[in-house]
Amino acid sequence: MSTSLADHLRALPDESLAALLQLRPDLVVPVPADVAALAIRAQSRVSVSRALDGLDQFTLQIMDAARLTRDPVDGTTSVDAVLALATTGPHPPAPTSVRAAIDRLRARFLVYGPDHQLQLVGGIDEISPYPAGLGRPAAELDARTAALCADPAKLRRTLLAAPPSARAILDRLAAGPPVGSVPPGALQAPATGSDDDLPPDETNGGAPTGSPVRWLVDHRLLVRVAGGKGGTSGMVELPREIGLLLRRDTGPLGPLSAGPPPVASTPREPKAVDSAGAGQTMEVVRHTEALLEQLAAEPAPVLRSGGIGVRDLRRLARVTGLDEPTAALLLEVAYAAGLAGEMELSASAGRYGADQQVLPTAGYELWRAGSLAQRWEQLARAWLTMTRQVGLIGQRDDRDRPITVFSAEAERAGAPAARRAVLGVLADLEPAAAPTVDEVLALLDWRAPRRSRGREAAHREVLAEAATLGVTGLGALTSYGRLLMAEATATEERDSDDPLGLRTESEDAGGTAVRVLDGLLPAPVDHFLVQADLTVVVPGPAEPALAAELDAVAEPESAGGASVYRVTSGSVRRALDAGYSAEDLHALFRRRSRTPIPQGLTYLVDDVARRHGGLRVGSAGAYLRSDDEALLTELLADRRVEELTLRRLAPTVLVTPYQSGRMLAVLREAGYAPVAEDATGTAVLTRAKARRAAARGSVATRAIDPLTTARLPLPRLLGVVEQIRRGDATARAARRAPAAVRGSAASTGPAPAHSHADALAVLQQAIRDKALVWVGYVDAHGATASRLVRPVSLGAGYLRAEDERTEMLHTFALHRITAAVLEK
Repeated sequence: MSTSLADHLRALPDESLAALLQLRPDLVVPVPADVAALAIRAQSRVSVSRALDGLDQFTLQIMDAARLTRDPVDGTTSVDAVLALATTGPHPPAPTSVRAAIDRLRARFLVYGPDHQLQLVGGIDEISPYPAGLGRPAAELDARTAALCADPAKLRRTLLAAPPSARAILDRLAAGPPVGSVPPGALQAPATGSDDDLPPDETNGGAPTGSPVRWLVDHRLLVRVAGGKGGTSGMVELPREIGLLLRRDTGPLGPLSAGPPPVASTPREPKAVDSAGAGQTMEVVRHTEALLEQLAAEPAPVLRSGGIGVRDLRRLARVTGLDEPTAALLLEVAYAAGLAGEMELSASAGRYGADQQVLPTAGYELWRAGSLAQRWEQLARAWLTMTRQVGLIGQRDDRDRPITVFSAEAERAGAPAARRAVLGVLADLEPAAAPTVDEVLALLDWRAPRRSRGREAAHREVLAEAATLGVTGLGALTSYGRLLMAEATATEERDSDDPLGLRTESEDAGGTAVRVLDGLLPAPVDHFLVQADLTVVVPGPAEPALAAELDAVAEPESAGGASVYRVTSGSVRRALDAGYSAEDLHALFRRRSRTPIPQGLTYLVDDVARRHGGLRVGSAGAYLRSDDEALLTELLADRRVEELTLRRLAPTVLVTPYQSGRMLAVLREAGYAPVAEDATGTAVLTRAKARRAAARGSVATRAIDPLTTARLPLPRLLGVVEQIRRGDATARAARRAPAAVRGSAASTGPAPAHSHADALAVLQQAIRDKALVWVGYVDAHGATASRLVRPVSLGAGYLRAEDERTEMLHTFALHRITAAVLEK
């Protein structure tokens, strides 16, 4: 006799139940009330679908073998039956591999029970109605087709008589799925006669001509099923018996492979892989810095629909010498890393109607101060975890609008999982293995066919992005890229074990990938070489302090392993504007240069410094003019307006750094009567404006996907299991309560079995005898409840009793107690 999943779960030890919750974390979001609720959720369509998404192709095929071998009466199968079916093909897998696949299904409770009586959860058939791509049995589809399948000799003769075009349809449906749509008119008979009345066609071996689908339906090899409209089109299904017969060369489950497909590509040299990747990391950091510097010089406005415009992306790509896809990738990664963000603009400052613009954040300065490896690591971690699919940028959305950088249309919650899946394939291969793109896709399809189906384009994008960012080199995963993945996984596990964020940053610091990459990159240099043509050559990556000084005093000309800058009059003037003096510049070049300073550079610095500051440009918030010079002199001496810090530019003009509105308010408060004017000198008439609060949008909640939550540690899962057990015990105790207790609290039901006085008498007797008693009561929400307790005291309007199962003391208000019955 088969047992229910709930009974099977109750019989498990806590560790086994916690292991199930660890493999299927969606079962505890939210925590089920009891084991029965856990069993219902474990068999639901959504939960089963998520569990199947993580299984490899071989395990799914073994699950289909269990489905095909089920007994039609009780719906159970056995391990021996599954082994017999799985080892029928021409290249059978080892029995140990089949048993290991069954164990994986058991661990996720997709199948359960003893070896001789395996049961499958019901949600599997709802998700996939065609096991192993085979149709339903002929007896469920059509009686005449069932009669044909019952006669093997006649079935073979019918198959041999099928025209080539009809046989091609059969082979395609036999490979799965077993159903297909039929175009309109394909199943209608000709206007005159039937196919049997037509002369044989010599091109198909003498078979009748006409629609191949109609020939198959007429000869009972295909069965029409519900579908289509008006009977002019519909669906056809290949019966299971015919599909099995057509699979006699490949086996009933199709080609079986207990292991992933092999990688035929020759491994690369590990040092070459790391060198190629390290060189790319330098380029990534340099290009990201160039993009952010361009955003600092000319921020990109945010469109009303979100994101930055196509023209701004094209401008940034052109200035930095990148193609647009690469520029879009680096901008998205920099945004995810917190190096770029939006800033609010005033209503008059927006360009193209925008009220926000994208520019570097304060964190950008801290990022620039780090080493090359640290800067790359911050970018790579952001790429691993960002929920953006950059490959969608440039395509059109559902409303035929272009998807732009930072726009919401490029948001994809599954993007981090896709990156982990692709890099996980590379990480599981031997070091420096460089599979082709097709080999990676084949491995992904074997590892999780349900999850990878239809995502080939996204996986190709991940490989291209990993190569652009330097995570891979020469098609292989770099050594520091492998460490980066391991550290990211360890960080997630630590975060799941620290939900309150109590761990300090020092405890979370990894740094192994950074140290390895530091060893691959050339050492930063703190000097440069000044040449006679006023070019400055940096023989390696510049340390942060040197890079900041060069940005201030020279113009970059080329970058790479050795960077080249040029000192110009404009760069010298920029340095002087930043606070350098001529002597500071001379000292900088003497300290940093490993070559003698050319005389031309000294003359250039001195000449620009001599002319620097001959003209002065300043800003003023507002001005005050009057033909009465004495009145302006009085204002300068008036202490009541000294907060305006007025300054005289001319006998009739005063200026202040504050805006005109504040100047008017202060002057009027001091007893003066100023009048505002516009840029043309015309007086401005004003009236009071009604004040309104800023518009606010609604606050929308964001659903939490259990698949994206971190994996819970075992101690916490054991606590969840204890909570489920406690709820299950409460539910079972309520079901065991006497009928008098269960029904006495219902306000509209039958009369109570005991009066309130009788209930109090039972409780007093239980206190004296220290006996267990069933108490029926109405809780604070008006719901009926019952509990088995041992009364301790009765008084002051309350009953205090101990629940022996939970070892907790409960207090019941006497006016809420409806019945009490001694436990027998």
